[in-house]
Order: sequence, then structure tokens, then C-alpha cells
Amino acid sequence: MKNTRYLVLAGMVLAAAAARLLPHPWNFTPIGAMALFGGAQFASKRAAFLLPLLALFLGDLVLGLHRLMPFVYGCFALTVCLGFWVRQNRSASRIVIASLTSAIVFFLVTNFSVWMCFDSYPKNVTGLMECYVAGLPFLRNSLLGDLFYAGVLFGGLALAERKFTSLREPQLVSAAA
Repeated sequence: MKNTRYLVLAGMVLAAAAARLLPHPWNFTPIGAMALFGGAQFASKRAAFLLPLLALFLGDLVLGLHRLMPFVYGCFALTVCLGFWVRQNRSASRIVIASLTSAIVFFLVTNFSVWMCFDSYPKNVTGLMECYVAGLPFLRNSLLGDLFYAGVLFGGLALAERKFTSLREPQLVSAAA
């Protein structure tokens, strides 16, 4: 049973990662939701970090590597940690709060790193603010994408668990019996 759940979770993470390769609006991707889902669902913390970040890396091998990757991967590692918080008491409100927090942290960190690592903006407060303002459309898409894909992943698993009790976590199976 445990292996079946793990395989379904891993398959869902890989499917989410593959969806990133399909045409989509900028930053409307499943990556943030995938990291949150991994943190909330995998029993092993190692798997919770490894599978979403590995899936992200495999996508980056196709889409292209870049110098902001340490910042991006750091944000998604933090999102896995938000998933650990969701795991403590899974609820729709926690998933929404964690999704919004993840997108906002990603926006703040990656825009700061663009300002810091590239010469696109002056290296002063005005330049940093210009960078953040230019990134606002990407923030909107990240917020919407994270919320949408979190709904798909968490909702899809909840539906599957209702239909197939073998997918439930062991404590949930014994509590329902």
C-alpha cells in the first residue's frame, strides 16, 4: 500500500513537471504547487525535497539552465517546507495560505536576484523598485498558477483517496476502519 501511494504521488509530481513544458502564460506553472504538494504529501522528507526539485531540474534541462537557478531552487525548497506546515493540519485554508506565501516569496527573491545579478536596472533603491514593478504581471500569474495547480494536485489526490482507500496514508486508513 505504501508503495502504491508513493508511486501515485511521484507520478503526480512528474505529470505536474511535464505540464511545465506545455505552452502557458509566463509563470503560470505547476512548479510552486508541485513543491508544496511534495512537502505536504510525501511521508519521507527526503522524497518531499528530492522529487519536486529533481522534476524541476529535469524541466530546466529541456528549457535551459540559467544563473538564477540557486535562487529559484531555494524558493522551491522553502515551498517544500511550507508543505510540511500544511501536512500538520491539511485544510483548504492552509493550502491557500501556503500557495500565496510561496508565490510572494518567489516574487520577492527572484526579482531581487534579477536586480542583483543582471545589469537591467540601476543598482539603487529606484532600480530595485523598477524591477519589482516590472515583475508584477509575473506575480499575478504565479499566484493564479500556484492556486490552480494546488487545487488540481491536492484535489485530485483527495478524490483518488476517496475512491481507492489503498492510497490513503496508513493512519487515515486505520482511522476510517
